[in-house]
Amino acid sequence: MIYSFPPFVNTETEILILGTMPGIASLEKQEYYAHPRNHFWKIIYTIFDKLPVATVFEEKIKVLQTNKIGIWDVLENCERKGSLDIHIKNHKPNDFEDLFKQYPKIKRIIFNGKESHRYFIKNFGQIKGITYYVMPSTSPANTMSFENKLKIWSTCFY
Repeated sequence: MIYSFPPFVNTETEILILGTMPGIASLEKQEYYAHPRNHFWKIIYTIFDKLPVATVFEEKIKVLQTNKIGIWDVLENCERKGSLDIHIKNHKPNDFEDLFKQYPKIKRIIFNGKESHRYFIKNFGQIKGITYYVMPSTSPANTMSFENKLKIWSTCFY
């Protein structure tokens, strides 16, 4: 059984980015999007004109929070061989009802990949007052070019 991290959100969070479950590299480092070929941080830093990407995880979180963005995962725990979402079994979703009560400013959810969206919809459906954006996965398993991912991701922040 593997477990996701606690949410990185605060009272100013308006946008929540959701993955499905951290991959092996992230679980080992205990940091979101830790795989060196994952495009997540490079996309965020490029969109907010903050390059180069910080190496310290707390600095990365600060960039998100400065821009009213939080991150979490759809699943609290699951069984999975490897890092791919298609291998997920026996999953339990995180407690979003409580999260949205605690942080009512969240009005947008950006899903990092189709699988996180699929799991979220299956468990919670469309939540009134929150707009959903399904973005291409930033994972190295998604072979779309960085430039194309960046172009698509850029559409949901402005």
